Amino acid sequence: MSGRVTRRRALKLGAASAALPLVHIRTAGAAGKLKLALWDHWVPTGNAALKKLVDAWAEKNKVEVQLDFLTAIGEKINITMAAEAQARTGHDIYAFDMWTVHEFADKLVPVDDIMKTLIGQYGKISKAYEYLGIADGHWRAMPVGWGSAPLATCARISMMKKYAGIDVQSWYPAHESTPDAAKDWTYETQLRAAEACHKAGFTFALGCGATTDSRQTWGATFGAFGADLIDAKGNVTVDTEAVHNVLEYCKRIIPFLPADTVSYDDASNNRALISGKSALIWNPPSAWAVASRDAPQVAEDCWTFPNPRGPKGRMVPMRPYFWGIWEFAQNQTAAKELLTHLAQREQVEPMGVAVQGYDIPPFQSMTDFKIWKEVGPPTGTIYNYPVRPWHDAEYFITGSSGPPEIAVQMWNRSVIPGMVGRMVSGQTIPQVIAWAKEEISGFSR
Repeated sequence: MSGRVTRRRALKLGAASAALPLVHIRTAGAAGKLKLALWDHWVPTGNAALKKLVDAWAEKNKVEVQLDFLTAIGEKINITMAAEAQARTGHDIYAFDMWTVHEFADKLVPVDDIMKTLIGQYGKISKAYEYLGIADGHWRAMPVGWGSAPLATCARISMMKKYAGIDVQSWYPAHESTPDAAKDWTYETQLRAAEACHKAGFTFALGCGATTDSRQTWGATFGAFGADLIDAKGNVTVDTEAVHNVLEYCKRIIPFLPADTVSYDDASNNRALISGKSALIWNPPSAWAVASRDAPQVAEDCWTFPNPRGPKGRMVPMRPYFWGIWEFAQNQTAAKELLTHLAQREQVEPMGVAVQGYDIPPFQSMTDFKIWKEVGPPTGTIYNYPVRPWHDAEYFITGSSGPPEIAVQMWNRSVIPGMVGRMVSGQTIPQVIAWAKEEISGFSR
């Protein structure tokens, strides 16, 4: 590789055409047309709820709207995204996940005006959304709750009590609390609890494979220790005291991880929880939701809450979604009006209810929806799933200490979980640091 990696080259995912399933919204209007391509939600009832909201807006504004829900399975939504960007034709509004806003920033209409309005209404937004949504000084897409999900901690209430002597419900009750209630929930506490539960035959199902969950789990762990591998200018900062400290922590907890941790996929921890083999995982409430259907005795014993606190704070790994407008969109005015409409509290709340609280809105002021308090069993089990003011926590993007064009390569190459995986295989801390240093240096050469 010669020359510094450009954002476009670094973030490129590839392009291909694909046949798309269409869901048409019929209206009586004739005041223009609008085409949307949005993520096909994991919770099937979500699509119908969103369609209903879009349909009502289309009818009121006399706009003919075509709404397509595109699956993430097989990267179809990303492949289609790249194909449309290359052909400069397709939908007006498109759903962007994680790094794709930066990848296609030069082909997106800035939405600073929308974001100024929304921030004025609902308050400041998390740095995680700013990092992924702002490119070259402009908001290139609007952050949304739809599909945005952090990897919070989900633990078995009874196992944590019996084997580790921890009452997770007292740490994080299903009502407003104070940071002091969970002051003891630190990485050292997680380590001691992992050891105690492991001795009883129940692991903390944390994987370190080349997966989305693993990148987020260990990325947030490194972040909580202040163990940045790159700085804001893209300089490699692997060989630091903070990185040594987090690797020492990893070395201590590795003996209590699942034997197959390096081969984990994104469903492995879900299966471990649902089967009753794990005392704790890091995951959205999808594992709990499946347990409610297939293993209700497990679901009734689950409690979700923020991740442990490290030397640099309590970092909750986040995977946000955005909706953006292509610069070749034929109806940009209607597109902006629809995005602004769907971002209003009156629309965000019913969408959240439809997916049983899976989606997390980008604005802190919207974490008071009743859905998180009412969902169960047990009632209140995901009340602490969204970050709340008294959690003393923040959403975190793996690699966000550095430029996105380098961070995305660390993400795609699974550098951080790869470091942990190498320690699982027996490599020493100096060997792991040397490998990571060489790996990251190659991204910017």
